[in-house]
Amino acid sequence: MDLGLTGRTAVVTGASRGIGLAIAQALHDEGAHVVLTARREEDAAAAATQVGKRALGIGAHVTDEEAARECLERTLDAFGSIDVLVNNAGTNPAFGSLVQQEHSRFAKTLDVNLWGPTLWTQLATQMWMGEHGGSVVHTSSLGAFAVGPNLAVYHASKAALTHLTRHQAQELGPKIRVNAVAPGVVRTRLAEELWKEHEAAVAADTPLGRIGEPEDIGSAVAFLAGATASWITGETLVIDGGQRWGSGR
Repeated sequence: MDLGLTGRTAVVTGASRGIGLAIAQALHDEGAHVVLTARREEDAAAAATQVGKRALGIGAHVTDEEAARECLERTLDAFGSIDVLVNNAGTNPAFGSLVQQEHSRFAKTLDVNLWGPTLWTQLATQMWMGEHGGSVVHTSSLGAFAVGPNLAVYHASKAALTHLTRHQAQELGPKIRVNAVAPGVVRTRLAEELWKEHEAAVAADTPLGRIGEPEDIGSAVAFLAGATASWITGETLVIDGGQRWGSGR
């Protein structure tokens, strides 16, 4: 199936590894030019080399407005458009009980997970998409719809991002579509606490019998970003192998 991404330009934040890297690879495989961002330019450049010849790595911390603007300017200089924005960068320094949180960790979680997507969407709209149209995809989490020990702040930030997706879809349509993906437990460094020491048990309680791989998320983002999803906006696609429902065994 042709997703209509050939010749388009996509920017993926937090793309040096894990889900972000898989998203960048999926978009590149569909024919897009892809800009990968990371906090350090050398990490972004190394990831871009891995992705392919139409990829460019740019260093930009997701909450740094000047760096974000410069990244999007370099994208326009290199490829001439910003057709897809994937707000993937995320963090969870506030792992732990709510009654033991510090303001600095709480604020950093919301700054990266909520303000970052707001900032980059705002800039992409002002610099290109507002006039020419485009597609935005946020990386939320299955945790946006769940509760669990030690993850309250992270889950709250992703629940807010899911709701923000609906508001942006309403505000930015019809030229810009805004959607989100909500991964379950995926084999990434950020999610290690959820699977590394007990992968077999997590897989056994998942109807599809395994934890997720970054590529599972990458292909879904490519679908939402492409023309085949042209009448989908304001939605959050849960990708969890059925983890919400349990195995029933």
